[in-house]
Amino acid sequence: MMHPADLIPYARNAKKHDESQVLQIAGSIKEFGFNNPVLIDQDNGIIAGHGRVMAALKLGLESVPTIRLSHLTEVQRRAYILADNKLAELGGGWDEEMLKVELQAVKESDLDHLITGFSEEEFLKLLSGDTTEAPADFESYDENIETEHECPKCGYKWSGGSQVSE
Repeated sequence: MMHPADLIPYARNAKKHDESQVLQIAGSIKEFGFNNPVLIDQDNGIIAGHGRVMAALKLGLESVPTIRLSHLTEVQRRAYILADNKLAELGGGWDEEMLKVELQAVKESDLDHLITGFSEEEFLKLLSGDTTEAPADFESYDENIETEHECPKCGYKWSGGSQVSE
Protein backbone atom coordinates (compact mmCIF):
# COMPACT_ATOMS: atom_id res chain seq x y z
CA MET A 1 0.00 0.00 0.00
CA MET A 2 1.27 3.44 -0.90
CA HIS A 3 0.01 6.98 -0.78
CA PRO A 4 -1.17 7.87 -4.31
CA ALA A 5 0.80 11.14 -4.24
CA ASP A 6 4.00 9.10 -3.87
CA LEU A 7 3.39 7.34 -7.18
CA ILE A 8 5.02 8.89 -10.23
CA PRO A 9 3.00 9.05 -13.47
CA TYR A 10 4.85 7.86 -16.57
CA ALA A 11 5.73 11.04 -18.49
CA ARG A 12 5.34 9.28 -21.85
CA ASN A 13 2.04 7.59 -21.06
CA ALA A 14 0.17 7.45 -24.37
CA LYS A 15 -3.17 6.60 -22.74
CA LYS A 16 -5.27 9.65 -21.91
CA HIS A 17 -7.79 9.93 -19.09
CA ASP A 18 -10.29 12.75 -19.41
CA GLU A 19 -12.07 14.25 -16.41
CA SER A 20 -15.30 12.33 -17.02
CA GLN A 21 -13.46 9.00 -17.07
CA VAL A 22 -11.56 9.84 -13.87
CA LEU A 23 -14.88 10.72 -12.21
CA GLN A 24 -16.34 7.39 -13.36
CA ILE A 25 -13.34 5.52 -11.98
CA ALA A 26 -13.66 7.47 -8.71
CA GLY A 27 -17.33 6.53 -8.52
CA SER A 28 -16.46 2.90 -9.09
CA ILE A 29 -13.79 2.96 -6.39
CA LYS A 30 -16.19 4.67 -3.99
CA GLU A 31 -18.90 2.07 -4.63
CA PHE A 32 -16.85 -1.11 -4.92
CA GLY A 33 -13.52 -0.32 -3.25
CA PHE A 34 -10.04 -0.16 -4.74
CA ASN A 35 -10.00 -3.69 -6.19
CA ASN A 36 -7.39 -3.42 -8.91
CA PRO A 37 -3.87 -2.64 -7.66
CA VAL A 38 -1.59 -0.11 -9.30
CA LEU A 39 1.43 -1.68 -10.99
CA ILE A 40 4.64 0.22 -10.26
CA ASP A 41 8.34 -0.04 -11.06
CA GLN A 42 11.29 -0.05 -8.66
CA ASP A 43 11.23 3.78 -8.49
CA ASN A 44 7.47 4.03 -7.71
CA GLY A 45 6.74 4.91 -11.34
CA ILE A 46 3.26 3.93 -12.48
CA ILE A 47 3.23 1.14 -15.05
CA ALA A 48 -0.53 0.49 -15.01
CA GLY A 49 -3.20 2.36 -13.10
CA HIS A 50 -2.77 6.01 -14.01
CA GLY A 51 -6.54 6.60 -14.09
CA ARG A 52 -7.02 4.78 -10.77
CA VAL A 53 -4.32 6.93 -9.14
CA MET A 54 -5.92 10.10 -10.50
CA ALA A 55 -9.27 8.94 -9.09
CA ALA A 56 -7.68 8.06 -5.73
CA LEU A 57 -6.18 11.55 -5.49
CA LYS A 58 -9.57 13.06 -6.34
CA LEU A 59 -11.16 10.97 -3.58
CA GLY A 60 -8.43 11.93 -1.11
CA LEU A 61 -7.44 8.32 -0.41
CA GLU A 62 -4.52 7.87 1.95
CA SER A 63 -3.31 4.65 0.36
CA VAL A 64 -3.80 2.44 -2.67
CA PRO A 65 -2.75 -1.17 -3.23
CA THR A 66 0.35 -1.57 -5.39
CA ILE A 67 2.31 -4.39 -6.94
CA ARG A 68 5.97 -3.74 -7.75
CA LEU A 69 7.11 -5.20 -11.09
CA SER A 70 10.86 -5.15 -10.65
CA HIS A 71 11.49 -8.02 -13.09
CA LEU A 72 10.79 -5.97 -16.24
CA THR A 73 13.57 -4.48 -18.31
CA GLU A 74 13.21 -0.85 -19.41
CA VAL A 75 11.97 -1.90 -22.86
CA GLN A 76 9.59 -4.50 -21.40
CA ARG A 77 8.18 -1.89 -19.01
CA ARG A 78 7.52 0.53 -21.86
CA ALA A 79 5.95 -2.22 -23.99
CA TYR A 80 3.82 -3.47 -21.09
CA ILE A 81 2.43 0.04 -20.49
CA LEU A 82 1.21 0.05 -24.09
CA ALA A 83 0.05 -3.57 -24.05
CA ASP A 84 -1.92 -3.18 -20.81
CA ASN A 85 -3.97 -0.36 -22.31
CA LYS A 86 -4.34 -1.73 -25.83
CA LEU A 87 -5.16 -5.34 -24.94
CA ALA A 88 -8.03 -4.17 -22.72
CA GLU A 89 -9.65 -2.69 -25.86
CA LEU A 90 -9.25 -5.71 -28.13
CA GLY A 91 -11.39 -8.69 -28.88
CA GLY A 92 -14.00 -10.46 -26.90
CA GLY A 93 -16.94 -8.16 -27.29
CA TRP A 94 -20.11 -8.74 -25.30
CA ASP A 95 -22.59 -11.57 -25.08
CA GLU A 96 -25.51 -9.20 -25.65
CA GLU A 97 -28.19 -11.48 -24.19
CA MET A 98 -26.18 -12.01 -21.00
CA LEU A 99 -25.31 -8.30 -20.91
CA LYS A 100 -29.02 -7.42 -21.05
CA VAL A 101 -29.76 -9.78 -18.16
CA GLU A 102 -26.97 -8.28 -16.05
CA LEU A 103 -27.83 -4.67 -16.92
CA GLN A 104 -31.50 -5.26 -16.11
CA ALA A 105 -30.60 -6.73 -12.71
CA VAL A 106 -28.41 -3.73 -11.89
CA LYS A 107 -31.03 -1.26 -13.15
CA GLU A 108 -33.72 -2.86 -10.96
CA SER A 109 -31.54 -2.65 -7.84
CA ASP A 110 -30.95 0.27 -5.50
CA LEU A 111 -27.53 0.75 -7.09
CA ASP A 112 -26.99 3.66 -9.48
CA HIS A 113 -26.82 1.71 -12.74
CA LEU A 114 -24.54 4.33 -14.32
CA ILE A 115 -21.74 3.18 -11.96
CA THR A 116 -21.18 0.36 -14.48
CA GLY A 117 -19.75 2.82 -17.00
CA PHE A 118 -22.64 2.30 -19.43
CA SER A 119 -24.44 5.53 -20.29
CA GLU A 120 -28.19 5.97 -19.89
CA GLU A 121 -28.46 5.89 -23.69
CA GLU A 122 -26.59 2.57 -23.83
CA PHE A 123 -28.84 1.12 -21.12
CA LEU A 124 -31.99 2.18 -22.96
CA LYS A 125 -30.72 0.91 -26.30
CA LEU A 126 -29.59 -2.48 -24.96
CA LEU A 127 -32.64 -3.06 -22.78
CA SER A 128 -35.08 -2.02 -25.50
CA GLY A 129 -33.67 -4.67 -27.83
CA ASP A 130 -32.54 -2.10 -30.37
CA THR A 131 -29.76 -3.64 -32.43
CA THR A 132 -27.28 -2.06 -34.76
CA GLU A 133 -27.22 -5.01 -37.16
CA ALA A 134 -28.40 -4.43 -40.70
CA PRO A 135 -31.70 -6.06 -41.66
CA ALA A 136 -31.43 -9.35 -43.55
CA ASP A 137 -32.62 -7.72 -46.80
CA PHE A 138 -30.00 -4.94 -46.62
CA GLU A 139 -27.89 -4.84 -49.78
CA SER A 140 -24.18 -5.33 -49.27
CA TYR A 141 -21.46 -3.92 -51.48
CA ASP A 142 -17.83 -4.69 -52.12
CA GLU A 143 -15.02 -2.17 -52.58
CA ASN A 144 -16.00 -1.46 -56.22
CA ILE A 145 -18.88 0.90 -55.53
CA GLU A 146 -19.58 3.43 -58.25
CA THR A 147 -19.85 6.89 -56.74
CA GLU A 148 -20.62 10.34 -58.03
CA HIS A 149 -18.78 13.39 -56.77
CA GLU A 150 -19.18 17.13 -57.15
CA CYS A 151 -16.70 19.82 -56.13
CA PRO A 152 -18.53 22.14 -53.72
CA LYS A 153 -16.55 25.16 -54.98
CA CYS A 154 -16.53 24.88 -58.77
CA GLY A 155 -19.30 22.35 -59.41
CA TYR A 156 -17.08 19.97 -61.42
CA LYS A 157 -18.70 16.50 -61.46
CA TRP A 158 -17.05 13.11 -61.83
CA SER A 159 -17.79 9.49 -61.04
CA GLY A 160 -15.72 6.45 -60.26
CA GLY A 161 -15.25 3.36 -58.20
CA SER A 162 -12.35 1.88 -56.36
CA GLN A 163 -10.44 -0.87 -58.10
CA VAL A 164 -8.98 -3.75 -56.15
CA SER A 165 -5.78 -5.04 -57.72
CA GLU A 166 -4.92 -8.69 -57.45
